Amino acid sequence: MTSVTVIGLGLMGKALAGAFVRAGHLTTVWNRTAGKKVEGARHAADVAAAVAASPLVVVCVVNNDAVRQVVEQAGSLEGKVLVNLTNGTPSQAREVAALVAELGGGYVDGGIMAVPQMIAGPGALVLYSGSEKAFTEHRATLEVLAEARFMGEDAGAAALYDLALLSGMYGMYGGIYHAFAMVRAAGGDVREFAPMLTAWLSAMMAGAPEAAGEVVSGDYATEVSSLAMNQVAFPNFVEASEELGLRPDVLLPIQRLIDRAVAAGHGGDSLTRLVEMIKE
Repeated sequence: MTSVTVIGLGLMGKALAGAFVRAGHLTTVWNRTAGKKVEGARHAADVAAAVAASPLVVVCVVNNDAVRQVVEQAGSLEGKVLVNLTNGTPSQAREVAALVAELGGGYVDGGIMAVPQMIAGPGALVLYSGSEKAFTEHRATLEVLAEARFMGEDAGAAALYDLALLSGMYGMYGGIYHAFAMVRAAGGDVREFAPMLTAWLSAMMAGAPEAAGEVVSGDYATEVSSLAMNQVAFPNFVEASEELGLRPDVLLPIQRLIDRAVAAGHGGDSLTRLVEMIKE
């Protein structure tokens, strides 16, 4: 069993450390704020001691600034592999990878596609990128947490796909919350509406692979639902929302993209054309 250190004991950090402990790994933990404990783990006095305790160091802290502070306080990382599971950007991941390399360590960046309660359970996924050698060496240990999927040696790749997946989630949930607000404002039962919405969204998501093919080919021609048709219909969503006393904030960015696309002469294209309109 590889000994492992977990730095950061927020909700996710505690879940990670707990999973390692339950799997039988000798686990050392450290948290910036004293008082947080993980049953079965050893608690280090400082960052340097935490890093020295294990060949594998997993960092899950609040942001990239906190990650940099951990690396700067670690001392030598010679012979260590640092796995950064803190949410961040691709450029931040590459910057930390360079810092870790300067200190003699191997670096793997990660994006956790799960909530804390899902860790070490079915459906949890963590995306990894960076040093393939370091990832392969510790893959079995990392798979204690979730399915481990390596995205390539660009340290920023995991962060890119993490943020892309989360962007899809936030966009979807924005629409779900607006739909709930409409039904509630009209006096409907949101609980009865939810299964109908789930079935509708599931049916619509089946078209995602076809839409991806349109993006790759650049052929957005459609006979199904053109941008011009959507432009005509979209004011109804906004007007109905306002009549219900709701702010159409979630809807307006999509309306602006549609308007721009039609004004640029793409009225006959599918909604997938909006991918091009997102670019500056």
